[in-house]
Amino acid sequence: MLPPLDAFLPELQFQTSRSSGPGGQNVNKVESRVELRFRLADSELLTEEQKQTLLQKLASKLTTEGELLIAAQEDRSQLRNKEIALRKFYETLQKALHKPKARKATKPSKGAVRQRLESKKKHGDKKANRGRVDF
Repeated sequence: MLPPLDAFLPELQFQTSRSSGPGGQNVNKVESRVELRFRLADSELLTEEQKQTLLQKLASKLTTEGELLIAAQEDRSQLRNKEIALRKFYETLQKALHKPKARKATKPSKGAVRQRLESKKKHGDKKANRGRVDF
């Protein structure tokens, strides 16, 4: 079970930079891009099992120091970009820690098997009746 998002806030580091994209000349003056950094190994909120799972599943998103990096620059507002980065971070953790339900093996019913075989027989008979007609 994953702790709530606000529990992670003390473990997160935020860094701002100038963003590309919409904003006109404002882009050159304001640091609206937000980069969220989360040091996976140092987290006190996650169990060792969760850390190992995250290390495996998020390997492509981790830096060489083992930090999860998430950037947001969708909005012109730094505050909204910070909210977007937090949401992305939490969704990433949830998705990586989600365990899919085990599939139960099932067998087709006797009626379904019989119906399939009858259909195949009918189709075979139809093809068998095709052919050369001798006069």
